Amino acid sequence: MPERNKIYFASDFHLGVADYKLSRYREDKVVRWLDTIKEDAAELFLVGDVFDFWFEYKRAVPRGFIRFLGKLAELSDAGVKITMFKGNHDMWMFGYLTQELGIQIISNELVIERGGKKFYIHHGDGLGPGDAKYKFLKKIFRSDLCQWLFARLHPNLGIGIALSWSAHSRATGLKKESFMGEQQEWLITHSKEVLQKEHYDYFIFGHRHLPIDISLPANSRYINLGEWLGYNSYGVFENGEMFLRFFENPEGVPANHVLSDDVIG
Repeated sequence: MPERNKIYFASDFHLGVADYKLSRYREDKVVRWLDTIKEDAAELFLVGDVFDFWFEYKRAVPRGFIRFLGKLAELSDAGVKITMFKGNHDMWMFGYLTQELGIQIISNELVIERGGKKFYIHHGDGLGPGDAKYKFLKKIFRSDLCQWLFARLHPNLGIGIALSWSAHSRATGLKKESFMGEQQEWLITHSKEVLQKEHYDYFIFGHRHLPIDISLPANSRYINLGEWLGYNSYGVFENGEMFLRFFENPEGVPANHVLSDDVIG
């Protein structure tokens, strides 16, 4: 049996978008990837927007994703420590995934040390300069009052409204992402500001939907995990070093980002 000595990172699966057929295609792909890491993974960090929408009612959760959740259960039962971050699409996680799967849920940033390296991990939403509108909405969506009021809606109505909102958000944001340069990348700016106060070897983010691995001052690195709508990108920490890799995509070239049957042929 291989030694469990690797730490894996992935984000932005957006399970549930854009329809059942496409979501199942993506879910099956994620499950295949999880199968490849289950023998050597010590830890798995899922860095936000795993689901395109998630809200836990007291006695109900969104339907679907059975194969994915089952695979997480298999990894957890095998001793893999799983940590999941709230993203801007699935920030309403409370206690269900912890109770059922033993997953640690993180609301904001997480600082860890592994293999003599220090990591700063966050989904990435609401960090850095700009995006004032979303930062305002995030405070509302994460407020106890807003969550209490939403929970008063019947799940059929509440989840239906949220899925419509999510679909509109994703449709308006569909575009091929490109690197804007260090000065225009908000998460890089945020990382540099944090570095002025405290050293981290790695800054790990999702949210940006673009795999990025660049050097920062003081021998630090910024790594964005990309997404699974086209890139199938993920990070792995092994032998004291972090790598950005691609699953079933050896050239690291994104598939068609238009959410249609074109992506599955």
